[in-house]
Amino acid sequence: MADPENILILTPLKDAAHHLEAYFASLSGQTYPAERISLGILESDSTDGTYDAVAARLRDLRGRYRRVGLWKHDFGFHIPPGIPRWEPAFQLPRRQVLARSRNRLLSNALVDEDWVLWLDGDVCEYPPDIVERLIATGRSIVNPHCVLEYGGPTFDRNAWRDHGRTHLDDLRGGPDLVRLDAVGGTMLLVRADIHRDGLIFPPFPYGPHHRAARPANPMLPAGERGEVETEGLGLMAQDMGHQCWGLPNLEIRHAAD
Repeated sequence: MADPENILILTPLKDAAHHLEAYFASLSGQTYPAERISLGILESDSTDGTYDAVAARLRDLRGRYRRVGLWKHDFGFHIPPGIPRWEPAFQLPRRQVLARSRNRLLSNALVDEDWVLWLDGDVCEYPPDIVERLIATGRSIVNPHCVLEYGGPTFDRNAWRDHGRTHLDDLRGGPDLVRLDAVGGTMLLVRADIHRDGLIFPPFPYGPHHRAARPANPMLPAGERGEVETEGLGLMAQDMGHQCWGLPNLEIRHAAD
């Protein structure tokens, strides 16, 4: 049997101190060999001590995993207090900053790994063998189904097909592996060489005339088309010749706050 491939788990963080206990506990519960896992974290614009809280764990983390990197880069983006992050007026600038954060983290952290697993810091529960199950699909870009409660509606609505009309909860109960046009980033496995070939998270509207793009992106000014961040990555991947896939029956859970 071939040795397990090396995987790089990448997580952008902002004001995530209250999620770190669950985040690192879930990581430590993985059955994938720790000596094959590298970990990269980029903290940006936090006001709750997230960077210091991660830095305090570095010694233990570096004793467990193959390689661990922590970086800080502030973008100067803050949503006013009391306004939720999904407020429509802030969706485009928030997603643009997140795309830039992901791209910066990728350029800092990727060395010689075979796979990149994007994992958000507020994903609180997933199967201990999730890495093995994602790799076992045999697909180069694959997205499990992120929900708040198992069996409930899709949380990560950035994973879709049919011009944004069909999400993973619409496909639950059918085939385990389905084609997607756009992906979410709460958990996303990407073959590392595709990133090396130029696949990024566009911080600008990508693919305004792409066959899979939504006729009108609700984040963009009226009449404008194209997709940003993870959705833009999905369209870009197709332009590079790579199909994105989703697993509607393999659910992971996102924290409620």
